Amino acid sequence: MQPTPAQLAALDAADPLAHARGRFRLPEGLVYLDGNSLGPLPAALPDALAATVAGEWGDGLIRSWNDAGWIDLPVQLGAAIAPIVGAEPDSVVACDSVSLNLFKLASAALGLRPGRRTILMEADDFPTDAYVMQGLARLAGVTLKRVPRADLLAALNDDVALLLLTHAHYVTGHVHDMAAMNAAAHAVGALTLWDLSHSAGALVVRLDADGADFAVGCGYKYLNGGPGAPAFAYLARRHWDAALPALTGWMGHAAPFDFAGDYAPAAGARRLLTGTPPILAMRALEAGVATFAGIDLAQAEAKSRALVHLFADGAAGLPGVTVDAPPAGRHAAHVIIRHPQARRVMAALIARGVVGDMRPPDAMRFGFPALTTRYADVGLALAALQAVLASGEWQDERFAPRGMVS
Repeated sequence: MQPTPAQLAALDAADPLAHARGRFRLPEGLVYLDGNSLGPLPAALPDALAATVAGEWGDGLIRSWNDAGWIDLPVQLGAAIAPIVGAEPDSVVACDSVSLNLFKLASAALGLRPGRRTILMEADDFPTDAYVMQGLARLAGVTLKRVPRADLLAALNDDVALLLLTHAHYVTGHVHDMAAMNAAAHAVGALTLWDLSHSAGALVVRLDADGADFAVGCGYKYLNGGPGAPAFAYLARRHWDAALPALTGWMGHAAPFDFAGDYAPAAGARRLLTGTPPILAMRALEAGVATFAGIDLAQAEAKSRALVHLFADGAAGLPGVTVDAPPAGRHAAHVIIRHPQARRVMAALIARGVVGDMRPPDAMRFGFPALTTRYADVGLALAALQAVLASGEWQDERFAPRGMVS
């Protein structure tokens, strides 16, 4: 049953997070439901980036590594991200990409569990996680084992060095019980590595309290850091002294400007740094992370959950599509609507000003970030979807698949 405009307006009026939308620049008349792939532009970002370019770079030049604090940006940004993922400040650094950070942390885990020969993953987690682990497994001479979610606990044994899991699944929206999975892995002597790409900034995450060993996350989705924004990496305090990733670089050195001939790891998570930080991208991510100032993440998760259910319930009655019912309990901030020609239907929706994305073969994905999505957007998106399906306009040649990105 679709909610009425009056019902949605009342929900928006009572929304304690409604003010957060003003922290972003969103095109007039557009319903943007793809923050799970690329967060919208923070309103403060253009001026912050312009100041970095004109002042810190243009006037300060190389002096800005010290005077503007460029050299410490990865650590300072990590400290700002830390409360969003339930970690102490010195356990998080902003750096590189999710893929590189996965490699670094997984290799460190293998070093901490010599003699164990298995990396365990869920079979249908995000493909790049498996690609990185396949490469690492070849280099390290270990086995990558991928099993269905239901078989993960049974697959944990004394040969598993690392359990790598995506906290919130990028399609199904299923969320692992992080504390329970950490405890199960630790019970057989394995370590855990969490991919937070679809939960950091959307869900309550408690890395320290739930006993995680390592984690990575994305800067350009819910953290709103811009296309290709730096990722972040988490290293639990108990591993600060012993964890040593296979990929090391001068920014992770204890004294990078001594230019010593041999590597000596920096203290804490700073050892996860590699090359020179991309300052312009870091400043953009800084503006994105700042949009979470004063935000109660429990409220954010609850709002996203309400938006997801409103949209899923409203779409369930539309002809020609099927809705993946949101998982019981906790779930990610997106929902999947299926259609045999999902890419065409999504293209037609985008032409009507409702932006989501799709995942092959038939999944249309709609994201509901709490900071930017209004309850009214649910009604607008449902009306557009209903119109596209009723008219059959998605069959028009102009909506034929084009371009690589979907």
